[in-house]
Amino acid sequence: MATITAVIASTHHPFYYRASTAQGEDRPPFADEWVRKVEGFRETLTRANPDVLVMVGSDHFHQLWLDNMPQFLVGKAPFYDANWYNEEREFGLPRMRMRGQEDLSAHILRGGLDAGFDLAFSNELRIDHSVTCPIITLRPQNDLPIVPIYTNIFAPPLPQPKRFVQLGKAIRELVESWPSDLRVAVIGTGHLSLELGGPRQFGPHGPDPEFDARAVEWIAQGDIEGCLSEVTLDSLHSPGNATHGFMDFMLMMGVAGEGRKADYVDTLDLFHTMEAYFTWYPKGAPA
Repeated sequence: MATITAVIASTHHPFYYRASTAQGEDRPPFADEWVRKVEGFRETLTRANPDVLVMVGSDHFHQLWLDNMPQFLVGKAPFYDANWYNEEREFGLPRMRMRGQEDLSAHILRGGLDAGFDLAFSNELRIDHSVTCPIITLRPQNDLPIVPIYTNIFAPPLPQPKRFVQLGKAIRELVESWPSDLRVAVIGTGHLSLELGGPRQFGPHGPDPEFDARAVEWIAQGDIEGCLSEVTLDSLHSPGNATHGFMDFMLMMGVAGEGRKADYVDTLDLFHTMEAYFTWYPKGAPA
């Protein structure tokens, strides 16, 4: 059976690529520290030595719109094109193409349906920065096949937070039951407190530092029960109008498991948001 060698969760700031590649006067003053943080985080995936990446993210109204909004969608294609024009224009993100792992996609879809998750699928999925940003930061050579899994964190009605945790647990069980000897890393990206287009968007830090501190503690300690006791669809409006992306972090906590403390935790307070990076090694830290 397949082995999960790492479970990884992070934010997915689309400005990282431009900031990290800028030179001279165009290079932001925070870029060097940001690059150091990301390179340290990248090493946690390198040490895990995966063969396949399961990528959890959320489409930012690029391919999925109000005329067709699945709650949970699994990509099932041989290749995935990225990014979208506005991401190239606004953030300087490059056009990319990623190879798919169709066998694992099919296994997750069949097993997920049988486990009670009405998963949608797409054979023509084009992906955006919620998946490509962690590729850029964690695996810039883009040499491993992926299984993209998209969640709905934008368009109400949204799934309840507990459903994200339940899906995370199911993803772990499904990957571990895949009849393969390949090594799999499960990578998911979400948000801490985040404001988009609102009055708190461009402050000196994230819009709700108190929420950010609690959120980092929940994730680092694997405190799913404590997190679920405080986080609701309604409560997530208070830390910022886009904070529902935190539910993707909750999904990753489900993959890691209740009470499973992260083996690697790091953060970076970056003008309007807190960047956060977490890694779990289910089989113990690689030598």
